[in-house]
Amino acid sequence: MGLLERLGGKSDEAPAKSEDLAPTVEAAVSRIETGRSAEIEYQELKSRVHNRLFELIDLVKLSTVSEERVREDIAIATRRILDEQHELLTLEERERVVKEIQDEVFGLGPLEPLLADPTVSDILVNGYNSVYVERSGRIEPTITRFKDNAHLMRVIEKIVSNVGRRVDEMNPMVDARLDDGSRVNAIIPPLALDGPSMSIRRFSVDPLTPDDLIASGTLTPQIVELMQAITSCCLNVLISGGTGAGKTTLLNVMSGFIPNNERIVTIEDSAELQLKQDHVVRLETRPANLEGEGRITSRDLVINSLRMRPDRIVVGEVRGGEAFDMLQAMNTGHDGSLTTVHANTGRDALSRIENMCAMAGLDIPQRAIRQQIGSAIEVVIQLERLSDGTRRLTSLSEITGMESEVVTMQEIFRLERHGVEEDGTVLADLVATGIRPRFVEKLRQRGIQLPTDLFDAPI
Repeated sequence: MGLLERLGGKSDEAPAKSEDLAPTVEAAVSRIETGRSAEIEYQELKSRVHNRLFELIDLVKLSTVSEERVREDIAIATRRILDEQHELLTLEERERVVKEIQDEVFGLGPLEPLLADPTVSDILVNGYNSVYVERSGRIEPTITRFKDNAHLMRVIEKIVSNVGRRVDEMNPMVDARLDDGSRVNAIIPPLALDGPSMSIRRFSVDPLTPDDLIASGTLTPQIVELMQAITSCCLNVLISGGTGAGKTTLLNVMSGFIPNNERIVTIEDSAELQLKQDHVVRLETRPANLEGEGRITSRDLVINSLRMRPDRIVVGEVRGGEAFDMLQAMNTGHDGSLTTVHANTGRDALSRIENMCAMAGLDIPQRAIRQQIGSAIEVVIQLERLSDGTRRLTSLSEITGMESEVVTMQEIFRLERHGVEEDGTVLADLVATGIRPRFVEKLRQRGIQLPTDLFDAPI
Protein backbone atom coordinates (compact mmCIF):
# COMPACT_ATOMS: atom_id res chain seq x y z
CA MET A 1 0.00 0.00 0.00
CA GLY A 2 1.40 3.40 -1.00
CA LEU A 3 1.99 6.16 1.51
CA LEU A 4 -0.61 8.47 -0.01
CA GLU A 5 -3.10 5.64 -0.37
CA ARG A 6 -3.31 5.54 3.41
CA LEU A 7 -4.23 9.24 3.25
CA GLY A 8 -7.18 8.46 1.00
CA GLY A 9 -5.54 8.29 -2.45
CA LYS A 10 -5.55 5.35 -4.88
CA SER A 11 -2.60 3.15 -5.65
CA ASP A 12 -3.34 0.79 -8.51
CA GLU A 13 -0.03 0.99 -10.32
CA ALA A 14 2.97 -1.14 -9.51
CA PRO A 15 5.89 0.81 -7.99
CA ALA A 16 8.46 1.99 -10.50
CA LYS A 17 11.86 0.35 -10.35
CA SER A 18 14.92 2.60 -10.38
CA GLU A 19 18.32 2.86 -8.79
CA ASP A 20 18.22 4.29 -5.29
CA LEU A 21 20.12 7.55 -5.67
CA ALA A 22 18.54 8.93 -2.47
CA PRO A 23 17.03 7.40 0.68
CA THR A 24 14.03 5.31 -0.33
CA VAL A 25 10.51 5.94 0.81
CA GLU A 26 10.66 2.62 2.70
CA ALA A 27 13.73 3.82 4.58
CA ALA A 28 12.01 7.09 5.43
CA VAL A 29 8.92 5.27 6.66
CA SER A 30 10.98 2.80 8.70
CA ARG A 31 12.58 5.65 10.62
CA ILE A 32 9.22 7.04 11.61
CA GLU A 33 8.41 5.82 15.10
CA THR A 34 5.60 3.32 15.52
CA GLY A 35 2.13 4.78 15.85
CA ARG A 36 2.73 8.10 14.07
CA SER A 37 0.07 9.02 11.54
CA ALA A 38 0.33 8.64 7.76
CA GLU A 39 -0.14 12.41 7.47
CA ILE A 40 3.09 13.01 9.41
CA GLU A 41 4.85 10.44 7.23
CA TYR A 42 3.68 12.28 4.14
CA GLN A 43 4.87 15.63 5.48
CA GLU A 44 8.29 14.12 6.17
CA LEU A 45 8.42 12.74 2.63
CA LYS A 46 7.75 16.24 1.31
CA SER A 47 10.45 17.66 3.58
CA ARG A 48 12.94 15.15 2.17
CA VAL A 49 12.02 16.10 -1.39
CA HIS A 50 12.23 19.78 -0.50
CA ASN A 51 15.68 19.37 1.02
CA ARG A 52 16.93 17.62 -2.11
CA LEU A 53 15.36 20.38 -4.23
CA PHE A 54 17.73 22.92 -2.68
CA GLU A 55 20.65 21.12 -4.29
CA LEU A 56 19.10 21.26 -7.76
CA ILE A 57 17.84 24.86 -8.05
CA ASP A 58 19.38 28.28 -7.48
CA LEU A 59 17.18 29.98 -4.89
CA VAL A 60 18.78 33.38 -5.48
CA LYS A 61 17.50 33.42 -9.09
CA LEU A 62 13.90 32.72 -8.08
CA SER A 63 13.16 36.45 -7.86
CA THR A 64 14.66 37.24 -11.26
CA VAL A 65 12.32 35.14 -13.43
CA SER A 66 8.56 34.77 -13.70
CA GLU A 67 6.62 32.65 -11.24
CA GLU A 68 5.35 30.49 -14.12
CA ARG A 69 8.92 29.65 -15.21
CA VAL A 70 9.97 28.90 -11.62
CA ARG A 71 7.00 26.60 -11.14
CA GLU A 72 7.94 24.69 -14.30
CA ASP A 73 11.55 24.27 -13.13
CA ILE A 74 10.41 23.14 -9.70
CA ALA A 75 8.02 20.60 -11.22
CA ILE A 76 10.82 19.12 -13.38
CA ALA A 77 13.23 18.97 -10.44
CA THR A 78 10.62 17.44 -8.11
CA ARG A 79 9.76 14.67 -10.57
CA ARG A 80 13.47 13.92 -10.97
CA ILE A 81 13.88 13.61 -7.20
CA LEU A 82 10.91 11.25 -6.99
CA ASP A 83 12.44 9.16 -9.78
CA GLU A 84 15.59 8.83 -7.67
CA GLN A 85 13.54 7.11 -5.01
CA HIS A 86 12.09 3.61 -4.90
CA GLU A 87 8.77 4.96 -6.10
CA LEU A 88 5.57 4.09 -4.21
CA LEU A 89 3.33 6.77 -5.67
CA THR A 90 0.83 6.74 -8.51
CA LEU A 91 0.89 9.44 -11.19
CA GLU A 92 -1.93 11.25 -9.42
CA GLU A 93 -0.06 11.09 -6.13
CA ARG A 94 3.20 12.27 -7.71
CA GLU A 95 1.47 15.32 -9.16
CA ARG A 96 0.01 16.11 -5.75
CA VAL A 97 3.53 16.15 -4.31
CA VAL A 98 4.75 18.35 -7.19
CA LYS A 99 1.96 20.91 -6.69
CA GLU A 100 2.45 21.10 -2.94
CA ILE A 101 6.21 21.51 -3.30
CA GLN A 102 5.58 24.37 -5.74
CA ASP A 103 3.28 26.00 -3.23
CA GLU A 104 5.88 25.60 -0.48
CA VAL A 105 8.58 27.38 -2.49
CA PHE A 106 6.27 30.37 -2.86
CA GLY A 107 5.24 30.13 0.81
CA LEU A 108 7.64 29.69 3.70
CA GLY A 109 9.73 26.99 2.09
CA PRO A 110 10.72 24.05 4.31
CA LEU A 111 8.40 25.25 7.08
CA GLU A 112 5.25 24.71 5.06
CA PRO A 113 4.89 20.97 5.85
CA LEU A 114 5.27 21.74 9.56
CA LEU A 115 2.73 24.56 9.35
CA ALA A 116 0.34 22.15 7.63
CA ASP A 117 0.73 19.58 10.41
CA PRO A 118 -2.08 20.10 12.97
CA THR A 119 -0.16 18.15 15.63
CA VAL A 120 2.66 20.75 15.75
CA SER A 121 2.23 23.48 18.39
CA ASP A 122 5.70 25.08 18.20
CA ILE A 123 8.36 25.27 15.48
CA LEU A 124 11.86 26.03 16.75
CA VAL A 125 14.51 26.91 14.16
CA ASN A 126 17.96 26.90 15.78
CA GLY A 127 19.80 27.47 12.50
CA TYR A 128 19.44 26.55 8.85
CA ASN A 129 20.11 22.85 9.52
CA SER A 130 18.47 22.41 12.93
CA VAL A 131 14.67 22.51 13.27
CA TYR A 132 12.66 21.13 16.20
CA VAL A 133 8.92 20.94 16.81
CA GLU A 134 6.72 20.48 19.84
CA ARG A 135 3.96 17.91 19.72
CA SER A 136 1.73 17.21 22.72
CA GLY A 137 4.02 19.21 24.97
CA ARG A 138 7.20 17.33 23.96
CA ILE A 139 10.02 18.68 21.79
CA GLU A 140 11.43 16.47 19.04
CA PRO A 141 13.86 16.98 16.12
CA THR A 142 12.76 17.00 12.48
CA ILE A 143 14.46 16.29 9.18
CA THR A 144 13.52 19.77 7.96
CA ARG A 145 16.37 22.09 7.01
CA PHE A 146 17.07 25.21 4.95
CA LYS A 147 19.68 25.37 2.20
CA ASP A 148 21.87 27.78 4.15
CA ASN A 149 21.67 30.80 6.48
CA ALA A 150 20.91 33.09 3.54
CA HIS A 151 17.87 30.96 2.69
CA LEU A 152 16.67 31.09 6.30
CA MET A 153 17.16 34.88 6.35
CA ARG A 154 15.00 35.26 3.23
CA VAL A 155 12.17 33.37 4.92
CA ILE A 156 12.48 35.49 8.09
CA GLU A 157 12.50 38.71 6.06
CA LYS A 158 9.43 37.56 4.16
CA ILE A 159 7.54 36.94 7.40
CA VAL A 160 8.41 40.24 9.08
CA SER A 161 7.89 42.36 5.95
CA ASN A 162 4.32 41.05 5.67
CA VAL A 163 3.47 42.82 8.95
CA GLY A 164 5.40 45.99 8.16
CA ARG A 165 8.46 45.24 10.27
CA ARG A 166 12.12 44.74 9.51
CA VAL A 167 15.08 42.74 10.76
CA ASP A 168 18.71 43.70 10.18
CA GLU A 169 21.92 44.33 12.11
CA MET A 170 20.46 47.50 13.60
CA ASN A 171 17.28 45.65 14.61
CA PRO A 172 18.37 42.02 15.11
CA MET A 173 15.30 41.01 17.15
CA VAL A 174 11.73 41.13 15.90
CA ASP A 175 8.25 39.91 16.79
CA ALA A 176 5.79 39.21 14.00
CA ARG A 177 2.87 36.97 13.13
CA LEU A 178 1.76 34.74 10.30
CA ASP A 179 -1.50 35.12 8.40
CA ASP A 180 -3.14 32.50 10.60
CA GLY A 181 -2.23 34.42 13.78
CA SER A 182 0.74 32.27 14.76
CA ARG A 183 3.30 34.24 16.79
CA VAL A 184 6.83 34.57 15.41
CA ASN A 185 10.04 35.69 17.10
CA ALA A 186 13.29 35.95 15.16
CA ILE A 187 16.80 36.88 16.24
CA ILE A 188 19.76 37.15 13.88
CA PRO A 189 23.52 37.75 14.08
CA PRO A 190 25.37 39.41 15.70
CA LEU A 191 23.11 38.51 18.64
CA ALA A 192 22.53 34.93 17.45
CA LEU A 193 26.04 33.52 17.32
CA ASP A 194 25.30 30.39 15.27
CA GLY A 195 23.13 32.00 12.61
CA PRO A 196 19.51 33.20 12.41
CA SER A 197 17.09 31.66 14.90
CA MET A 198 13.30 31.68 14.82
CA SER A 199 10.47 30.46 17.04
CA ILE A 200 6.89 30.06 15.84
CA ARG A 201 4.06 29.54 18.33
CA ARG A 202 1.27 27.93 16.36
CA PHE A 203 -2.36 28.84 16.80
CA SER A 204 -5.24 26.89 15.40
CA VAL A 205 -7.25 28.50 12.61
CA ASP A 206 -10.25 27.53 14.71
CA PRO A 207 -9.47 28.69 18.28
CA LEU A 208 -9.74 26.15 21.06
CA THR A 209 -13.10 26.02 22.78
CA PRO A 210 -13.91 25.36 26.45
CA ASP A 211 -14.81 21.81 25.46
CA ASP A 212 -11.34 21.37 23.94
CA LEU A 213 -9.68 22.48 27.19
CA ILE A 214 -11.93 20.13 29.16
CA ALA A 215 -11.03 17.24 26.84
CA SER A 216 -7.30 17.97 27.23
CA GLY A 217 -7.58 18.10 31.02
CA THR A 218 -6.59 21.78 31.30
CA LEU A 219 -9.96 22.69 32.81
CA THR A 220 -12.91 20.92 34.39
CA PRO A 221 -16.57 21.55 33.51
CA GLN A 222 -17.08 23.17 36.93
CA ILE A 223 -14.17 25.58 36.37
CA VAL A 224 -15.47 26.51 32.91
CA GLU A 225 -18.84 27.34 34.48
CA LEU A 226 -17.08 29.45 37.11
CA MET A 227 -14.97 31.26 34.49
CA GLN A 228 -18.05 32.06 32.46
CA ALA A 229 -19.67 33.52 35.57
CA ILE A 230 -16.53 35.53 36.46
CA THR A 231 -16.34 37.01 32.95
CA SER A 232 -20.06 37.74 32.71
CA CYS A 233 -19.95 39.46 36.11
CA CYS A 234 -17.15 41.79 34.89
CA LEU A 235 -14.50 40.74 37.39
CA ASN A 236 -10.95 41.82 36.54
CA VAL A 237 -8.81 38.76 35.82
CA LEU A 238 -5.04 38.23 35.70
CA ILE A 239 -3.90 35.02 33.99
CA SER A 240 -0.40 33.94 35.06
CA GLY A 241 1.96 31.19 33.92
CA GLY A 242 5.30 30.31 32.39
CA THR A 243 6.21 30.18 28.72
CA GLY A 244 3.97 27.76 26.82
CA ALA A 245 1.63 27.25 29.76
CA GLY A 246 -1.44 28.21 27.72
CA LYS A 247 -2.07 31.77 28.93
CA THR A 248 -3.12 33.19 25.57
CA THR A 249 -5.30 30.17 24.85
CA LEU A 250 -7.16 30.62 28.14
CA LEU A 251 -7.40 34.38 27.57
CA ASN A 252 -9.01 33.64 24.22
CA VAL A 253 -11.48 31.23 25.82
CA MET A 254 -12.43 33.61 28.62
CA SER A 255 -12.79 36.49 26.16
CA GLY A 256 -15.35 34.36 24.36
CA PHE A 257 -17.62 34.65 27.40
CA ILE A 258 -17.89 38.44 27.00
CA PRO A 259 -21.42 39.35 25.84
CA ASN A 260 -21.71 40.18 22.17
CA ASN A 261 -23.24 43.61 22.85
CA GLU A 262 -20.12 44.99 24.58
CA ARG A 263 -17.32 47.00 22.96
CA ILE A 264 -13.97 45.23 23.33
CA VAL A 265 -10.54 46.77 22.73
CA THR A 266 -7.63 44.34 22.47
CA ILE A 267 -3.98 45.39 22.81
CA GLU A 268 -1.14 43.09 21.74
CA ASP A 269 2.47 43.17 20.62
CA SER A 270 1.62 40.69 17.86
CA ALA A 271 -2.09 40.30 17.22
CA GLU A 272 -3.09 36.71 17.93
CA LEU A 273 -6.34 36.81 19.87
CA GLN A 274 -9.27 35.40 17.92
CA LEU A 275 -12.37 36.99 19.42
CA LYS A 276 -15.67 36.14 17.74
CA GLN A 277 -17.74 39.07 19.02
CA ASP A 278 -19.01 41.69 16.55
CA HIS A 279 -17.76 44.83 18.30
CA VAL A 280 -14.00 44.33 18.63
CA VAL A 281 -11.24 46.90 18.01
CA ARG A 282 -7.81 45.29 17.63
CA LEU A 283 -4.71 47.36 18.40
CA GLU A 284 -1.10 46.35 17.86
CA THR A 285 2.17 47.94 18.95
CA ARG A 286 4.63 49.31 16.40
CA PRO A 287 8.45 49.33 16.51
CA ALA A 288 10.54 52.38 15.65
CA ASN A 289 11.37 53.15 12.02
CA LEU A 290 14.84 53.34 10.47
CA GLU A 291 15.37 56.74 12.07
CA GLY A 292 14.46 55.37 15.49
CA GLU A 293 11.15 57.22 15.54
CA GLY A 294 7.48 56.30 15.49
CA ARG A 295 7.50 53.58 18.13
CA ILE A 296 4.10 52.88 19.70
CA THR A 297 4.22 50.86 22.93
CA SER A 298 1.60 48.85 24.79
CA ARG A 299 1.42 51.67 27.32
CA ASP A 300 0.60 54.17 24.58
CA LEU A 301 -2.20 51.92 23.36
CA VAL A 302 -3.62 51.30 26.85
CA ILE A 303 -3.74 55.06 27.49
CA ASN A 304 -5.35 55.65 24.10
CA SER A 305 -7.88 52.85 24.61
CA LEU A 306 -9.34 54.73 27.59
CA ARG A 307 -10.51 57.40 25.11
CA MET A 308 -12.21 54.82 22.90
CA ARG A 309 -15.19 54.15 25.16
CA PRO A 310 -14.39 50.46 25.76
CA ASP A 311 -16.58 48.18 27.83
CA ARG A 312 -13.68 45.75 28.13
CA ILE A 313 -9.94 46.12 27.70
CA VAL A 314 -8.04 42.92 26.89
CA VAL A 315 -4.24 43.19 26.99
CA GLY A 316 -2.47 40.18 25.50
CA GLU A 317 0.40 40.46 28.00
CA VAL A 318 1.68 43.13 30.37
CA ARG A 319 5.47 43.47 30.32
CA GLY A 320 6.27 46.99 31.48
CA GLY A 321 4.84 50.35 32.50
CA GLU A 322 1.50 49.62 30.85
CA ALA A 323 0.70 47.54 33.95
CA PHE A 324 0.15 50.76 35.90
CA ASP A 325 -2.23 52.17 33.28
CA MET A 326 -4.04 48.83 33.16
CA LEU A 327 -4.60 49.02 36.93
CA GLN A 328 -5.85 52.57 36.55
CA ALA A 329 -8.33 51.41 33.92
CA MET A 330 -9.56 48.60 36.15
CA ASN A 331 -10.02 51.05 39.01
CA THR A 332 -11.87 53.68 36.98
CA GLY A 333 -14.90 51.83 35.68
CA HIS A 334 -13.44 49.48 33.08
CA ASP A 335 -14.47 46.34 34.91
CA GLY A 336 -14.12 42.93 33.34
CA SER A 337 -10.66 43.63 31.95
CA LEU A 338 -8.40 40.67 31.18
CA THR A 339 -4.64 40.32 30.81
CA THR A 340 -1.76 37.85 31.20
CA VAL A 341 1.67 37.95 32.82
CA HIS A 342 4.67 35.65 32.98
CA ALA A 343 5.04 34.29 36.52
CA ASN A 344 5.45 30.94 38.26
CA THR A 345 2.85 31.46 41.01
CA GLY A 346 -0.09 33.73 41.69
CA ARG A 347 1.86 35.55 44.39
CA ASP A 348 4.80 36.03 42.02
CA ALA A 349 2.37 37.46 39.46
CA LEU A 350 1.37 40.23 41.88
CA SER A 351 5.03 40.98 42.61
CA ARG A 352 5.74 41.23 38.89
CA ILE A 353 2.83 43.62 38.39
CA GLU A 354 4.20 45.74 41.24
CA ASN A 355 7.66 45.83 39.65
CA MET A 356 6.18 46.72 36.26
CA CYS A 357 4.28 49.64 37.77
CA ALA A 358 7.62 50.98 39.00
CA MET A 359 8.81 50.86 35.35
CA ALA A 360 6.23 53.51 34.50
CA GLY A 361 8.66 56.07 35.93
CA LEU A 362 6.15 57.64 38.31
CA ASP A 363 7.10 58.57 41.85
CA ILE A 364 4.44 56.51 43.59
CA PRO A 365 4.93 54.90 47.04
CA GLN A 366 5.06 51.12 47.12
CA ARG A 367 2.05 50.94 49.40
CA ALA A 368 -0.02 53.01 46.98
CA ILE A 369 0.86 50.63 44.13
CA ARG A 370 -0.13 47.63 46.22
CA GLN A 371 -3.42 49.30 47.11
CA GLN A 372 -4.05 49.76 43.39
CA ILE A 373 -3.33 46.08 42.79
CA GLY A 374 -5.51 44.97 45.71
CA SER A 375 -8.50 47.02 44.54
CA ALA A 376 -8.13 46.45 40.78
CA ILE A 377 -7.39 42.73 40.29
CA GLU A 378 -10.03 40.38 41.63
CA VAL A 379 -9.10 36.92 40.31
CA VAL A 380 -5.68 35.39 39.59
CA ILE A 381 -5.56 32.19 37.51
CA GLN A 382 -2.31 30.22 37.44
CA LEU A 383 -1.41 27.83 34.61
CA GLU A 384 1.49 25.43 34.30
CA ARG A 385 2.90 23.02 31.75
CA LEU A 386 3.55 19.81 33.67
CA SER A 387 6.44 17.40 33.16
CA ASP A 388 4.32 15.17 30.89
CA GLY A 389 3.68 18.09 28.53
CA THR A 390 0.07 18.69 29.56
CA ARG A 391 -1.11 22.19 30.38
CA ARG A 392 -3.14 22.46 33.56
CA LEU A 393 -4.81 25.09 35.66
CA THR A 394 -2.96 24.77 38.95
CA SER A 395 -4.56 27.52 41.03
CA LEU A 396 -7.47 29.94 41.06
CA SER A 397 -7.26 32.64 43.71
CA GLU A 398 -9.23 35.68 44.80
CA ILE A 399 -7.63 39.00 45.79
CA THR A 400 -9.28 40.13 49.03
CA GLY A 401 -7.59 43.50 49.62
CA MET A 402 -4.73 44.70 51.84
CA GLU A 403 -3.52 43.81 55.29
CA SER A 404 -0.78 46.08 56.59
CA GLU A 405 1.67 46.26 53.66
CA VAL A 406 0.64 43.01 51.94
CA VAL A 407 -1.90 42.31 49.22
CA THR A 408 -4.03 39.46 50.54
CA MET A 409 -5.33 36.59 48.45
CA GLN A 410 -7.11 33.32 49.12
CA GLU A 411 -6.88 30.19 47.01
CA ILE A 412 -10.24 28.86 45.86
CA PHE A 413 -9.04 25.90 43.75
CA ARG A 414 -5.69 24.13 43.61
CA LEU A 415 -4.16 21.25 41.70
CA GLU A 416 -3.31 18.30 43.95
CA ARG A 417 -0.67 15.97 42.52
CA HIS A 418 -0.65 12.30 43.40
CA GLY A 419 2.42 11.02 41.56
CA VAL A 420 3.63 10.00 38.12
CA GLU A 421 2.74 6.86 36.16
CA GLU A 422 5.36 4.69 34.44
CA ASP A 423 4.75 6.40 31.10
CA GLY A 424 5.41 9.81 32.67
CA THR A 425 1.77 10.87 32.96
CA VAL A 426 1.27 13.19 35.93
CA LEU A 427 -1.59 12.14 38.21
CA ALA A 428 -3.36 15.25 39.51
CA ASP A 429 -6.82 16.59 40.30
CA LEU A 430 -8.11 20.15 40.55
CA VAL A 431 -9.99 20.43 43.83
CA ALA A 432 -11.73 23.13 45.82
CA THR A 433 -10.03 24.36 49.01
CA GLY A 434 -13.31 24.80 50.86
CA ILE A 435 -13.11 28.62 50.84
CA ARG A 436 -16.17 30.41 49.52
CA PRO A 437 -14.99 33.47 47.54
CA ARG A 438 -16.31 36.93 48.30
CA PHE A 439 -17.16 37.53 44.66
CA VAL A 440 -20.03 35.03 44.94
CA GLU A 441 -22.12 37.90 46.32
CA LYS A 442 -21.36 39.97 43.18
CA LEU A 443 -22.43 37.03 41.06
CA ARG A 444 -25.67 36.71 43.02
CA GLN A 445 -26.42 40.41 42.53
CA ARG A 446 -26.02 39.90 38.78
CA GLY A 447 -28.45 37.00 38.89
CA ILE A 448 -25.74 34.36 38.41
CA GLN A 449 -26.25 31.28 40.56
CA LEU A 450 -23.52 28.66 40.91
CA PRO A 451 -23.96 25.13 42.32
CA THR A 452 -24.00 25.31 46.12
CA ASP A 453 -21.37 22.56 46.43
CA LEU A 454 -18.95 24.03 43.87
CA PHE A 455 -16.59 25.37 46.53
CA ASP A 456 -16.84 22.42 48.94
CA ALA A 457 -13.52 20.71 49.67
CA PRO A 458 -13.37 16.97 48.89
CA ILE A 459 -13.98 14.71 51.84
